[in-house]
Amino acid sequence: MINHILNHLPYKSSFRFVDHIAFLNEDEVKGEYTLKQDSFFYEDHFEGNPVTPGVIITEIMAQIGLVVLGIFLILKETDHSFNSDDSLFPLLTSTDVSFYKMVLPGQKVTVISKKQYFRFGKLKCYVEMLDSEGELVAKGTFSGIIKKIAIKNE
Repeated sequence: MINHILNHLPYKSSFRFVDHIAFLNEDEVKGEYTLKQDSFFYEDHFEGNPVTPGVIITEIMAQIGLVVLGIFLILKETDHSFNSDDSLFPLLTSTDVSFYKMVLPGQKVTVISKKQYFRFGKLKCYVEMLDSEGELVAKGTFSGIIKKIAIKNE
């Protein structure tokens, strides 16, 4: 089931920030990502002293904490009736994130998300990111919708 969900992530290559999902149910997801030392955003942020940009930390939290859980809930809601011609498009509608620590190239982070609600196609979660020592890197509230769209082949 988890691999099925990961296959529906719309991110590819350098913008997919999910390595592993350790736990997933209707109310919670826990996943991990290791930041690649050669990621495109380290080249200029900051030259000679690379640090993961806050927007990338936010994106990692959103992909694991909102999109993975949202896909799981949508597939469960539709009894896995999903055509190969269908695609899922996540739309982040709001975030409120506080940052506590830097994340450096090569670091592994864990994201834990707890659903606050899922109704009328909108998901709201409380999300935390921890470093490999279990210390809080960032936390916040994320909201979004995930649309199921049929792709027309012409």
